[in-house]
Amino acid sequence: MLKRKDAYTVAVVGATGAVGQEIIEILEERNFPAASVRLFASERSEGKRVEFMGKTLKVEVLRPDVFEGIDMALFSAGGVRSREFAPAAVRAGCIVIDNSSVWRMDPEVPLVVPEVNPGDLKKHRGIIANPNCSTIQMVLILKPIHDAARIRRVVVTTFQSVSGTGMRAMEELLQQSVNVLNMKEVSRAVYPHQIAFNVLPHIDAFTETGDTMEETKLVNETRKILGDEALRVTATTVRVPVFRGHSESLNIETEKALSPEECRALLAGSPGVVVFDVPEKNVYPVPLEVAGKDDVYVGRVRRDPSIPNGLNLWVVGDNLRKGAALNAVQIAETLIDGA
Repeated sequence: MLKRKDAYTVAVVGATGAVGQEIIEILEERNFPAASVRLFASERSEGKRVEFMGKTLKVEVLRPDVFEGIDMALFSAGGVRSREFAPAAVRAGCIVIDNSSVWRMDPEVPLVVPEVNPGDLKKHRGIIANPNCSTIQMVLILKPIHDAARIRRVVVTTFQSVSGTGMRAMEELLQQSVNVLNMKEVSRAVYPHQIAFNVLPHIDAFTETGDTMEETKLVNETRKILGDEALRVTATTVRVPVFRGHSESLNIETEKALSPEECRALLAGSPGVVVFDVPEKNVYPVPLEVAGKDDVYVGRVRRDPSIPNGLNLWVVGDNLRKGAALNAVQIAETLIDGA
């Protein structure tokens, strides 16, 4: 467990990636109690300089022996590195908060959204998993509804921005867009099809069932976080030509009837959620306006008349912030509060 201190030694692993950079910014924004921060990445990034709290930090090469004396390490370096280096960090006495999918479904690793299941942090044995970006924003909405009216089934369709794939994908969208508008040939390297001015119903690898791994993550992670293995969830995940911010269409069936008005009131009182829902005035969340925000926004709350207790909702969140970096930092803050 984490020992109570006035300040902590923190590592950011994968510091030069999109999420790693966001973690560094958020640590500074929230005035995280860091006595020192160390930045790690691959050999390609060795020696790069990053500004933090008025100091210039140098990026170090990630190795198994670097974690001595580090209290917490926030990992965002991909599954291969997390699998290799997280156990080494734990052996050195460091708590790992990992953003990859490697540890999420491990029964001995808590999968945590602090506003939803903070109590699960007490079960950790050194590694804590940060959920999938789309799962995080969805469970923030599902939790209060599930507690009040017991959810039977969720049908979710996601509209996920390219930043969820990383910087190369953002660069590819930008370059493809420029080329299309200038009537030049478009090349692709990150996605199997052109992403500019296009929509791809394909995120992560396909499985034997025909689902993608991203869709499977949404199903399994939601059940684990809400502590309900009987919850029926089905997902379709779609990549859209948006730089930042994931959107989700949620269709929810509950055991107890819940009116749209009651649902809005529940969500308005939930931490980390903003109800943004005056459709007659064109007030509903869109990724361009939610980018850079910490909260998850919900709108277009309405009945689904095709089933007895059905609701439709539209949910938007910044996938790099609450969907990744911010949630990891909030986990660290929750650990400190409980130390």
